[in-house]
Amino acid sequence: MRGRGIPEVKKTGFDNEKYLQMQSAHISDRISQFGGKLYLEFGGKLFDDYHASRVLPGFEPDSKLKMLLQIKEQVEIVVALCAADIETNKVRGDLGITYDSDVLRLIDEFRGIGLYVGSVVLTRYQGQPAAEAFQKRLETLGVKVYRHYPIEGYPSNLSGIVSDEGYGKNEYIETTRELVVVTAPGPGSGKMATCLSQLYHEHKRGIQAGYAKFETFPIWNLPLKHPVNLAYEAATADLDDVNMIDPFHLEAYGETTVNYNRDVEIFPVLSAMLEKIMETCPYKSPTDMGVNMAGNCIFDDEAVKEASRQEIIRRYYTALCNRRKGLTPDHVVYKLELLMKQAGVTAEERAVVRPALLKEEQTGEPAAAIELLDGTILTGRTSELLGPSSAMLLNALKTLGGIEDSVHLISPVIIEPIQKLKVGSLGNKNPRLHTDEVLIALSICAATDPEAKKAMDQLPKLQGCEAHSTVILSHVDEQMFRRLGVNITYEPKYQSSRLYHV
Repeated sequence: MRGRGIPEVKKTGFDNEKYLQMQSAHISDRISQFGGKLYLEFGGKLFDDYHASRVLPGFEPDSKLKMLLQIKEQVEIVVALCAADIETNKVRGDLGITYDSDVLRLIDEFRGIGLYVGSVVLTRYQGQPAAEAFQKRLETLGVKVYRHYPIEGYPSNLSGIVSDEGYGKNEYIETTRELVVVTAPGPGSGKMATCLSQLYHEHKRGIQAGYAKFETFPIWNLPLKHPVNLAYEAATADLDDVNMIDPFHLEAYGETTVNYNRDVEIFPVLSAMLEKIMETCPYKSPTDMGVNMAGNCIFDDEAVKEASRQEIIRRYYTALCNRRKGLTPDHVVYKLELLMKQAGVTAEERAVVRPALLKEEQTGEPAAAIELLDGTILTGRTSELLGPSSAMLLNALKTLGGIEDSVHLISPVIIEPIQKLKVGSLGNKNPRLHTDEVLIALSICAATDPEAKKAMDQLPKLQGCEAHSTVILSHVDEQMFRRLGVNITYEPKYQSSRLYHV
C-alpha cells in the first residue's frame, strides 16, 4: 500500500480548454461554409461521455455540452427516436432506462443548462401504438413532435428516397437557429436520415443549409491501431464496428485518415444523396464530413495510450460478465480478446485484479479491491455485517480521510436494525449491507461522529478510482459505484449457485 490521505490527480494527456475553443470555432466555420445553417449529426453521447473521459484523461464528461454552450445562441437541438424502439421498450445499457424515458431525461438536461430543445422526431413511424402514446405525452408536456416514415428501398433507392414520395413525405421540422444538433438516446435512431430529410425540405424551400457529422471516435488523425481507436472498437464490439483507413480520403488527398466501416460503406450513397439534394456533394470523403478536433488536443500520447489500454481491459471484463448473464454472444468476447492482443495488454495488467483474487484465496470468501488515484490499493473482504464491496468502500474512505483502520465508522447499533429490517420484514436472505445501505448508515453516524463525517467528506475523491470484485455485483452495488465515478469490473461468476440474481 502506497501513501495515505489525499490522493494525487491521475496523469492527464488531453487539453480540455483547447478542445472547447477549437471545436466551437471549427463548427462555426462549417456553419459559414453552408451559408448560415448546418444540420449536425451528433454521434455518441452529448453529455456524460465517460468513455471519452477515460480514454482521453483530461477530457471532461460534459465537454461537448460546454462547447455548445459557447455558441448556445446559435444552437437548437432536435432529438431523434425510432418509433420501433418505443414499441420494443429498448433500453440504454449504461443507464438501464428505456429510450423514450431517456428522451425526457435528455430534454430536461439540455434545458437545465440553457440549451434550446426545438422538437422530437419519431423516425420510421408506422402507427405504432406506443409511439402514438409517447407523442401525446410529449405534446401534453409542451414538446413539438414530428413524424418521419420508412422509405422503401432505403438507402439504395436514390430516386425514391430523394423525392416527394421519400423525404418529401416526412414532416418538415420547423427550426429557427443556425446550428441544428440532431442527437438521440442511442445508435440506430435515424439521426442521419433526419438531417438529410431536412436538407431536402430546406432546399425545396430555397434555404441554404448543409450537413456535417460529429463523432468523437474513432479519432481520424490518430493511427489506425492507436489504443484510443482500439478502445472505440472495444466499446462497440457488440455492434461489429471496425476501424479502417478512409479509402475515399486517401484517394482524394493522398492522406491517411481513420474512419469506421459503417461511414465508409454508406459514403457513396450519402454522397449521391447530397449531390441529388444540393446539386453537388461538398465532401470527398467520410472524414471530410466530420468536425471532430479531439485528436489535435492530445498533449501526452503515452498517458492517453495507457488509459485506452486499461479501457480495453475493462470492456473485456464487462463482456465476460455479460456473457455469463446470457446477454453477450461468444464472438464479442473473442473480438475483445483480439483487441487486447493488438493493444499488447492482458487482463492481469489491471492492477486491482490480482489483489482482489488474492484476498479471496486467503479468506475463502468473495473479495474486492480498489486503487486510489495515488496508486494505493486496498481490499475488502466478506464479513457477517458487510459484503466485500461495502467493506472495500469503507476502507477506501478511511484511507482517504487518514482514519485508523481500527476505527468503527458505523456503530453496530445502526447496522443491526437495518439487518433485521432486511431479513425479518423485507424478506431478504442476505443480511449483509449493500453499498447504498452502508452510505445511508454512515451518513446517520456522521451527524454525531466526527470520524464518520470525515469519511463522508471523502466520497468525491473516489471519482476515477479503479476497482474489481471477485464476483458479479448486485445491480444496487453496480449502480452505486457508477454514481460515485468508480470504474469497477468483476469476475464472471456469481456468489451463489442460485438461478435468479438481483
